[in-house]
Formats: sequence, C-alpha cells, structure tokens
Amino acid sequence: MFYKDDRLALFIDGSNLYAAGKALGFDIDYKLLRSEFMRRGKLLRAFYYTALLENDEYSPIRPLVDWLHYNGYSMVTKPAKEYTDSQGRRKVKGNMDIELCVDAMELAPRVDHIVLFSGDGDFRPLVESLQRQGVRVSVVSTIRSQPPMISDDLRRQADNFIELADLKDVIGRPPREHQNDRQEAYAEQE
Repeated sequence: MFYKDDRLALFIDGSNLYAAGKALGFDIDYKLLRSEFMRRGKLLRAFYYTALLENDEYSPIRPLVDWLHYNGYSMVTKPAKEYTDSQGRRKVKGNMDIELCVDAMELAPRVDHIVLFSGDGDFRPLVESLQRQGVRVSVVSTIRSQPPMISDDLRRQADNFIELADLKDVIGRPPREHQNDRQEAYAEQE
C-alpha cells in the first residue's frame, strides 16, 4: 500500500531486476519506473546498484549507467571481479548486496517506505531490520518465472510484494535485439 505523503526510496539491484525482466520477456523503461513511483509518493531517492567490468574497453552496461546517472538515479557501482572457475570458464563476480544494505540502513530514518527491486533472499534480514525501524518495505520481483526469481523468505518478510509482471504495462517495453551485449554482461554477473 502506498500513501501520497510517503517519503519513498527505491533500491534497485540492477542485475537481479534485469534478470527478472528478461525471464518475463520485457525490458525495464527506467524513465517510466521513476515516474510511476513519483506518482505513488514523495520519491526522495532512486538508487541503482551494479558492478562494472572496468578492464574492458567497452562496458555493455555503461550507456545504461550513464543514462540513469543523468536522469535522476543515484548510481552505486564498483569494479566487477573477473576469475576463471574450476572448469576453466571465465566468470564475473559483482555482488552489490553490502552497498545496498548500508545505504538502506543510513536512509531508513528519513523515509516511510522503501521499495526493493530484488528477489535475493540475502536481503531478508535487511527488510526485517528496516521494519523494526518503522519503515514499510515493498519488494518487486516475480513468482511467475520458472523458477521464481524471488526467495520465498524475502516475499513473506516484505510488507508488500509487487509482482513485476503486473508492472509490465506501466514500466515495460519489449526487449531490443541489439542489447545482446548487455544481456550477456548481466548473465555473467552473480
């Protein structure tokens, strides 16, 4: 439930939200997403978290990061770590959970409602802590993908679960074919 007087903050786990949208067959229009939540309350901040491959000459998600930065999002990035797994496959690790948690805890005294765009069950203790501080927490992810993209524990802990598929007509756009580079970059991140 949203109230017009609510001071809102959005916390977007970039790779998790991207994967959920992809599983549902649509891309997120971040301009529409921000507008939708500005309509639902007093949006104080919209944070977007992602790791970047800094050693590549071209980072496929750099254009998105730059666009978000110039269009009202607070960007939180860090270099992704590249490694080779035991089978010799190139892997990229870029977990932003700690950064998101620290920012949410710092902002908690100044907001009424936090919207977390992630299905990662590691965020359940964060949601519980925010609730103890009097902050309502909505979680946006999906149970309609196979397998579901949200942890059952996280969904149950949240004050409100918002099914991403239900937002498709409001914040979605069809996937574009030339975004394959970004899709592969996100698919490689853990």
